[in-house]
Amino acid sequence: MRKITYSIVLCLTGLLAGCSTSKDTLLPAGEQTVLAMWQGNKAGHTAVQARTALRRMLTDTERRRSLEEPYYYSRSAAQEISQQFPRLPNPDMVMYIFPHLAAGNMPIPGYSTVFPFYQQIQYALPGERTEGL
Repeated sequence: MRKITYSIVLCLTGLLAGCSTSKDTLLPAGEQTVLAMWQGNKAGHTAVQARTALRRMLTDTERRRSLEEPYYYSRSAAQEISQQFPRLPNPDMVMYIFPHLAAGNMPIPGYSTVFPFYQQIQYALPGERTEGL
């Protein structure tokens, strides 16, 4: 019983000690506002220089795609979904139906038909790798 009491007192002491720290002690506020930093007042940059510093460069794949298809880099709902949830490959199974008789006397010529391997379309989760598939 004493062990339980000591452990409860110890836990409560730890919780109270954690709550006694102030926000200003942990995260001191700087002298500038976010707007002043964005406008570049700290380093003497202009707003245009700050924006160009924040923009990322295109990767080689993105640059190649933008040259091949000018609309590829623009955002659309369909591209957002297909990039976040890419479809997993669903291989087709080609089946050949041999010539046969239907209903005993009606000849059916041979033909090929295609079935998807999986019954439903499967999607990858966000961040799941699909390159090796």
